[in-house]
Amino acid sequence: MKHAGRNFMSGTFWVFVAEALIFPTGLITAGILTRRLGPEGYGLLTLVAVLVSWVEWTITSIFSRTAVKFVSDADDWQPVATVILQLHLGLGAIATAFFWVFAWPIADLLDIPTLVPYLRLFALDIPIFCLAYAHRQLLIGRGLFQVRAVASGGRWIARLAIIAALVEYAGWSINGAIIGSLGASVVELIMARWFVRPPLLSQSSFPPQRLFGYALPLFLFAMSLRLFDKLDLFMLKILGGTVAQAGVYGAAQNLAFVPGIFALSFSPLLLSTLNSSLRAGDLLQAKQMGANSVRTVVALIPFAALAAAASVPIVSVVYGQAFERAGPVLAVLIFAAMALMMVSVVTAILTAAGRPKLTAILVAPMLPLSVLGYVLFVPSFGAMGACWVNLVASVFGAAAAMVALYKIWAIAPPLMTFVRGAIASILIYAIGVKWITPDPSFLWKLLALCLVIPVILLCLGELSKAERAFISGWLLQQKWISALKK
Repeated sequence: MKHAGRNFMSGTFWVFVAEALIFPTGLITAGILTRRLGPEGYGLLTLVAVLVSWVEWTITSIFSRTAVKFVSDADDWQPVATVILQLHLGLGAIATAFFWVFAWPIADLLDIPTLVPYLRLFALDIPIFCLAYAHRQLLIGRGLFQVRAVASGGRWIARLAIIAALVEYAGWSINGAIIGSLGASVVELIMARWFVRPPLLSQSSFPPQRLFGYALPLFLFAMSLRLFDKLDLFMLKILGGTVAQAGVYGAAQNLAFVPGIFALSFSPLLLSTLNSSLRAGDLLQAKQMGANSVRTVVALIPFAALAAAASVPIVSVVYGQAFERAGPVLAVLIFAAMALMMVSVVTAILTAAGRPKLTAILVAPMLPLSVLGYVLFVPSFGAMGACWVNLVASVFGAAAAMVALYKIWAIAPPLMTFVRGAIASILIYAIGVKWITPDPSFLWKLLALCLVIPVILLCLGELSKAERAFISGWLLQQKWISALKK
């Protein structure tokens, strides 16, 4: 139990650290883009990026959990890996062709004729990104967590470097930003293939239908979640919002990504670890790890409260005064992102438990519920109406997922953790609103309060003695901590 738990914790930590590089690099990149492009130009780039990333994440989500499961289960993993890569490449190429053919109708729907060349250029990223992401899943399935982290870290550093060179110094504007994303995908793909190189174009002995039989319900789950994920931005634009309003809303979305990063780091590794425990016949260990994972998500709520308290200073410092209106939107969207993180974690547990169909059933109602809400509230309340509808629908999905988890594995919501998290959230929000101001000091104040949150939870009795000993043992095993001591 301890060995599996520490492997899971180490993997999650390093992957999260790598993915969290999007925070400093993303803030610098966003600062460059918003100041160079302005609200309207940034809004146009955001719409194009959301359209393309929507498709990219939908394609990769179809097989992501299935790939981890099949690769980790296989004695000879290369045949299944080849099929996975070919499916990602094929679907990515089809999506690119779709955007090239239908770029004009999409631009007409959004009433933005200038969208066409940018959409076609960004669409070239889709097959490259899909291949790079497929390699991520192969690395996780093979247990190469640190290599997976290095490849992701390389992506974010390369993206910042290329965008800074092309937009800040060469003055390439939106085209430079898009080429920066293309280059980042190429860098990640090269780094990943350095460590795992299954044949890409040769015929595989693994029957693809085995993947589709398991992946179909997960595809429906992924499609529903991807459609829901950025629907608020497009409904805001379609229901009367301007490009500048979309830019402000997109800026808030781009800052509400931290819970999504954690889910991206946490859920695949959780699925792999649970799958290993169940294959070994240790159902009790799997249930305990699932319960602790849900509890971890709840314990992170105070960090969302801190982000909400500091929302206006954050957007003012990062984007400038022109984007100050994104602050209240960020304060709501950060909690919606937390709810979606719970959905991601719970559905990973349900997938490991052999109930992939249930994941699609849980997420599907979120779409019609949110569309109805957008139609009712966006025309009257604009961006604030859109973000509140997103939050309500996300909480509905998280609550439904928790009910399903209780029925399948008898894992109840961690009520005491929720109470402690609520107390910590109220305290940290009150401090953050008064203390954090839109000046260069906001960063160290934000970091200081991030360190205060675990202390508050510990003082409230969140961790047992055994859990504290477990975490201490894991920390002592980390080489970077030993180096700091020396």
